Amino acid sequence: MAYIDITHLTKDYGKGQGIFDLTLDVEEGEIYGFVGVNGAGKTTAIRHMMGFIKPDEGGITINGLDATKNSAEIKRFVAYVPGEINFPGNTTGEEFLKEQIYLSNRGNFERAKELVDLLQLDMTAKVRAMSKGMKQKTAIVSAFASEADILIMDEPSTGLDPLMRDVFLDLLKEEKAKGKTIFMSSNIFQEVEEVADRVAVIREGEIVEVTDMTKIRYNKNKRYRMEFKSRTDFERFLNLDYKFDEVKAEDLQVFVGVNDKDINQLIKDLKQFDLVYFKEIKFSFRDYVTQVFKDEI
Repeated sequence: MAYIDITHLTKDYGKGQGIFDLTLDVEEGEIYGFVGVNGAGKTTAIRHMMGFIKPDEGGITINGLDATKNSAEIKRFVAYVPGEINFPGNTTGEEFLKEQIYLSNRGNFERAKELVDLLQLDMTAKVRAMSKGMKQKTAIVSAFASEADILIMDEPSTGLDPLMRDVFLDLLKEEKAKGKTIFMSSNIFQEVEEVADRVAVIREGEIVEVTDMTKIRYNKNKRYRMEFKSRTDFERFLNLDYKFDEVKAEDLQVFVGVNDKDINQLIKDLKQFDLVYFKEIKFSFRDYVTQVFKDEI
């Protein structure tokens, strides 16, 4: 049984709004990315996982427990970072973190202080007066300091500057190394590409693709850009048996798709030509998602 098992989950708000027949599974110890544009259904799915919403059809189990019927029990081993953060009361950040550790009966305030330093968080500020970024940091510290087995995060890096986002990604990798299971929605493709093991792409409430991220990071189908010194060489190369993704005749440039098994042959052939440059164009997760959406249209 999967650690988190979502089966045919449906919540229909009408007029095409909601989530429809969502099915996915998250294994223990993996980072699972959940990607889509705003309004695609990411938050609705996550709120079901937390037991805040009752589905019309289908369901979710987390560590074998029904997410709707056993939500209180599930919260004992799950830490949650919501997309919209509204803290109760108006305590200081330090008081809030201590209170969360006390109420959940788990966590470590010493660890919280380490995280506060890493994220450059002012714990003396009142939570209601905090900026969006500071609220986000406080929620992240609370989640990571909780020592929960599962972290469920709804666009957790929103509001963080690039430097703090890098710190956050390093923290995710540390949690994974500890064996934690992480489910994280995001619309920042680069961060998902860096840390996720698998990713589901959601569009208009439906999952359109699930991919193993090793296939993106270590894609065997490479793309190269090259520019020739002379038009003669440029035209002569075009007569070879390669897949030309793009040709820029005015710049004497070509973009060639090559599988890893054929790269030695390409290098051998290029020795016959004078090149201005030769560069691999990395295939990114953004490229992958763009292609998925293009295929769906």
